This record gives sequence, C-alpha cells and structure tokens, in this order.
Amino acid sequence: MEKTSQSDCSRANEARIGPSLLREGFGLRAAHRWRIPLKFSLSVLSLAIFLGGCGANTPKTATQAETRPAAPPVPEEIQLAAASLLGSESQVLAFGDLAKNGKQEFLVANVVPKTPTNNLPGTIVTRVVIAENTDGKWAEVLRCDEHLKNQKGFLGLTPLTPVTGWRLQYEQSEIKGLELYFTPLKGTTDSHVLPIGVRWNPETKRYQSLDRSYEHFLTESPTLNTARSSLR
Repeated sequence: MEKTSQSDCSRANEARIGPSLLREGFGLRAAHRWRIPLKFSLSVLSLAIFLGGCGANTPKTATQAETRPAAPPVPEEIQLAAASLLGSESQVLAFGDLAKNGKQEFLVANVVPKTPTNNLPGTIVTRVVIAENTDGKWAEVLRCDEHLKNQKGFLGLTPLTPVTGWRLQYEQSEIKGLELYFTPLKGTTDSHVLPIGVRWNPETKRYQSLDRSYEHFLTESPTLNTARSSLR
C-alpha cells in the first residue's frame, strides 16, 4: 500500500482549498466593488425623497398665491339693459341683490380710461346708474351725472354747480348692502372735498345720501334750487 506523503497531502489540500479561496476572494472583491455604487445609489435615493418632500411643502409662488377666481360673467340681459341706459361703452361694475332687498340690480358707469392727463387714483366716472328689476323690467333707481338724483329728486349734498367728473368708490356690505361714495372733481385735479355717501334706505325703499357722519339719511329736494348742496 502506497503511503501518502505530507507534501502530497499538502498539495492535495491546496488543490482543494485553492479554488475555493479564489472564488471567495473574487466574491469579496466583487462585493467591495459593488458596495460603493450601492451606497451612492442609496444616497441619491434619499436625496430625491427629501427633495420631493420639500417640494410638496414649498410655498406657492407669488403668481400662484395671487391667482383669484375670475368674476362671474355679466348676463346678456344686464349688458343690454346697461347699454340702453348709458351706451355701449358703459361698464357693469356690480350686479345681484345689491340693496339686500330681494331684487336684482346692477351698477353701471361711464368710466374715464386712465391716460397721462387722467392719473387720479380710483375709478373716475362721468355718469353712474343703478337699475332695478321689477316684474321683469329694468328701471333707474339712482342716477349720477352732473348731479345726484333718485326717483324723488336731487339728493341732499349734491352740488349746485354741475359736476363733470366724479371719483366713485363702492363696496358691498352683507348687512347694509351696496355703499357708494361720490367725490366731485374739478377738471383733472382733485378738489379734496369729502365724498357724498349714498346707500339704500330700507325705510323709504330708495337710495338716499347720508349726512357727514355717514349714519343718517338726508331727504331729497324736488328742485335743484332747494337742494341742500353745501359741501364742507
């Protein structure tokens, strides 16, 4: 029987172990080579998730924040009625239950466009009308041209001298309804007089002017000569 020398055993063991170590070494080197790209991929993925989360909470831009719903279009019926009262170039500024009296109304004006000679702040108008719908027919309930008038006559505080231009300010109150403020102007310069307040009076059921405290209604005058027209 042949004896196996220790050297032969060693060579045999090396023959068996060698390929295994080579394979293991190859695997370790491969794992080492893949470890860096894997770490890099995880880092990129984490960064993407972080940025995605930040993007979801990013405040809206100024353009997005300032975007508001568009005003509802003016019904054709109101546009036609407004054109019949103040012409095709008139502008409907508001419509609906303006006086909070259950009736449909609209506010229309001849607005003076902004030009180098008209740089006054606010809405400058030459004529203004509020019309009300009663039984399907539109009728004036307030007119502002050279003076302020309603169905009963000239409003209190209307100027005796004809006014060619007014600064119009208006706002809608959920309780008091439409509130208007007319400031008479002289030419293209601001006269700095106090505005005349006008509002629907539920007691008399018509638009009337207010005193200087804007709390009490003033009566109308049938003629301009007797109208209380002092502007203080």
